[in-house]
Amino acid sequence: MLIGKKDQEAIKSHFAALTGKVRMVFFEAALDCPYCPQTKQLVTELAELSPLLEVEVYNYHTDEIAVKKYGINKIPAIVLLDGEEKDYGIRFYGIPSGYEFSTLIEDIMMVSTGKTSLTAKTIETLKNLKQKVHLQVFVTPT
Repeated sequence: MLIGKKDQEAIKSHFAALTGKVRMVFFEAALDCPYCPQTKQLVTELAELSPLLEVEVYNYHTDEIAVKKYGINKIPAIVLLDGEEKDYGIRFYGIPSGYEFSTLIEDIMMVSTGKTSLTAKTIETLKNLKQKVHLQVFVTPT
């Protein structure tokens, strides 16, 4: 068990505010992916904390259609979709541990509720973008 009992209870309490389904689409491989087993266990344990969460698992090497559909280019990978299959472009590559774990929880909340903590001014600015933006955030434990 990766998520301890005390943390499970805190997350369940947080997930009580979920309003819509969230599907965590997980990509793994049996070889050359040292964090795949732990990441799969983590998303599976999270899904057990709310009836609104589910996990769908794909093999990075053999499920080529899903890999292409979601634009996955490294593993482990997690894609968050809402209950209507809307893809917000949220991707987690690697294991979301440490501070990234809380980011995963918050992203699940945002996908479920459709609400963000962005200001009205920021949302308006984003709506006025004329072209697509590819934003990546890189995190290291150091």
